[in-house]
Amino acid sequence: MTTMTLAIAGVAALAILLIAVGIAMSGSGSGINARLERYASTKPETPATPASGEGGLAAALQSSQAMAQLNKVVEQRDFGANLARELARADLRLKPSEYLAIWAGTTLGVPLVMLALSIVFPTFRNPIVLLVGALIGFMLPRFWLGRRKSSRLNAFNKQLPDTITLIANALRAGSSFLQAIELVVRESRPPVSTEFGRVIREVNLGLSFDVALENMVRRVKSDDLELMATAISIQHTVGGNLAEILDSIAFTIRERVRIKGEIRTLTAQQRLSGYVVGFLPIGLAGFLFIAAPGFMNPMFDSRVAVGGLPAGIIILALGGFAMFMGFMFIRRIVDIEV
Repeated sequence: MTTMTLAIAGVAALAILLIAVGIAMSGSGSGINARLERYASTKPETPATPASGEGGLAAALQSSQAMAQLNKVVEQRDFGANLARELARADLRLKPSEYLAIWAGTTLGVPLVMLALSIVFPTFRNPIVLLVGALIGFMLPRFWLGRRKSSRLNAFNKQLPDTITLIANALRAGSSFLQAIELVVRESRPPVSTEFGRVIREVNLGLSFDVALENMVRRVKSDDLELMATAISIQHTVGGNLAEILDSIAFTIRERVRIKGEIRTLTAQQRLSGYVVGFLPIGLAGFLFIAAPGFMNPMFDSRVAVGGLPAGIIILALGGFAMFMGFMFIRRIVDIEV
């Protein structure tokens, strides 16, 4: 493999990653809720100006007919609807087709980058290493999406008790429930203000308040928010002092958050042990592949075979499975429900 071929592969990999990053940074909203937000927004949208570099290329991809057709096909499938819901929960302004383009770009781009770096590190030319790179590229978008979802949900749950208390105080002051929600939108920070702002916009567009609240519960998928929405729906049906009900819910949520924090502190050492058990051998194997490329060659010697496969590969597979099971067992032990 010549230096020119490796250079071309590196440029191609960098271009793919830039396209993926550009789409992620300048993607438009996904799903019905995002489109409703654009139409119901009080601020007029300013037309996007063509940008240079990867941003302009991403904008060109978004406006292309191919991406539009791909998005139509994806949204008609069940996995496309589920993916759009996941993107909405992570507050990513991406269409499902754009996310799939990022997914394909990272899956191809990471091994191409490793192939380009093989000029400096010859170990990266190993097919097994390239396969691991493709697997890492395949998992990166899902990891990114999961982290966005969990961080947004944690931020929402932390703000929810104060939000419920604010609603209860506004109701005691004589405001209607819709006025209390508008106060939350003005006084709170994202993501609480964003989600309750969507509720206000959906009500202004003609949806009933109960349906708009159910849509917010479906987007956020928070047990505490579902408890609040259920209490509000019951109060609208049978009546009662909603302010006192909300105060009790806020107290319950605060106690749950406090207990979860104490449990997380007490299990910190065990969670760290799980990460060490799961990832230290993998990191050590990667270091050996780079520092001493021939150190693990006996593991792939076909002269010692079991069932037609080198014994070293079978040993590595069994060891990897054992590490995975140990990691999962530790995670299940320290995952205490409150």
